[in-house]
Amino acid sequence: MALTGKSAVVTGAALGIGKGLSEVLLQNGAKVALLDVKESAGQSLVESLNQQHGTGSALFLKCDVESEEQLKAAFQKATETFGGIDILCNNAGIMNEATWEKAVSINLMGVIRATYIALEHMSKLNGGKGGVIVQTASLAGLGPFPSCPVYTATKSGVVGFTRAMAAASAVSGYGIRFNALCPTFVQTEMITNIPARLGQFSHLNEVAEQLKEKLGVLSVSDVAESLLELVTDETKNGEALMILTKGKAYMQFPSP
Repeated sequence: MALTGKSAVVTGAALGIGKGLSEVLLQNGAKVALLDVKESAGQSLVESLNQQHGTGSALFLKCDVESEEQLKAAFQKATETFGGIDILCNNAGIMNEATWEKAVSINLMGVIRATYIALEHMSKLNGGKGGVIVQTASLAGLGPFPSCPVYTATKSGVVGFTRAMAAASAVSGYGIRFNALCPTFVQTEMITNIPARLGQFSHLNEVAEQLKEKLGVLSVSDVAESLLELVTDETKNGEALMILTKGKAYMQFPSP
């Protein structure tokens, strides 16, 4: 899929990885609707992006992925503005073991909720053009992060959901590919104060720090560039792309 003339929706787009994903999509010719609860940061970013890429290239929509009503309104506005949706990046997420119910609600339920709403606009069965949906998962979704069991669970769920949706799409004829980005630690606000995010597992902070030191820390651009591979390569469906400081690799899952 060439990105020129395509339109994308990115959740959690105001800062961090979401900002990077939005920027790389725009740099490669797509128009982007940026969804986030952080209104000030989002509006500021969109103004900057429209200056760089042309008025109307980027649109900010305040949206909480926990709200089906807000998501439906945002997807409808993006469709009306850009004439359809070709790409969804489900990126919104948090890491906080103390508020684990909210983590599940945003990281997993938010991804499912946004995906199902996107199907209404993108699926060829509903008159859409098809396209690709990429979830921001994590290396924690492929192996345990001991100090963050709930974060691990949500990202594991995202990987499983992505693979199952890829298979469902292929059988059903949605015309949509589904893939997951699985980066190790990324230099964002999320890792600036890990101890405060560990809740009852705060005693494992040293374990988290050791793991971070062992695996290293990626830049946002490392993750954003990997998005392009999953979006543009039409052969990629049901993939989990591991992004490590030493390079990238596709996870090899056992055959069913």
